[in-house]
Amino acid sequence: MKNSLGPKTFLYPTPVLIIGTYDSQENPNLATVAWGGICCSVPPCIAISMRKATYTHGNIMKRKAFTVNILSENMAKEADYYGIVSGRNKNKFAETSITPQKSDLVDAPYGQEFPLVLECKLLKVIEIGLHTQFVGEIMDIKAEESVLDSSGFPDIGKIKPFFFDPVRREYFGTGKKLGKGFSIGKEI
Repeated sequence: MKNSLGPKTFLYPTPVLIIGTYDSQENPNLATVAWGGICCSVPPCIAISMRKATYTHGNIMKRKAFTVNILSENMAKEADYYGIVSGRNKNKFAETSITPQKSDLVDAPYGQEFPLVLECKLLKVIEIGLHTQFVGEIMDIKAEESVLDSSGFPDIGKIKPFFFDPVRREYFGTGKKLGKGFSIGKEI
């Protein structure tokens, strides 16, 4: 028997996405967002949602661009920091010893030390209650060579991204591979 939990924001896994933006004075900022994911294949797009009160919200509205940085498990502490401290008061790059790198394609920074970066141009803004959804067209993905497989694509086992449990407010690492997509279902 299933118990009704009511309307909540429970979805598993919930990604940990680090959003890079510039403010109006060219100051780089990082913010943690859990509400996000791929939303279109052609053009390749990602959607992220955040409250209007956030510093990053204003930065995206002004600059029409952002980066989505994927961090490895060993950077969970930094990711948590990016979500609990405001860029209005702190230079999060400096506080966590991350080197800001200006994207050559969009008006937004990313962290040189981050293994995987999506450079996004703002495509659409959707107001949804407390949150605004930003749809960014992915202009390029940059990956450290050390996290690529032999085919030149990102390897989740090398990136070691981590996830957020919105119920308990805890972080979890990736688990073991269960099977090949678009393949194991054929066994039924």
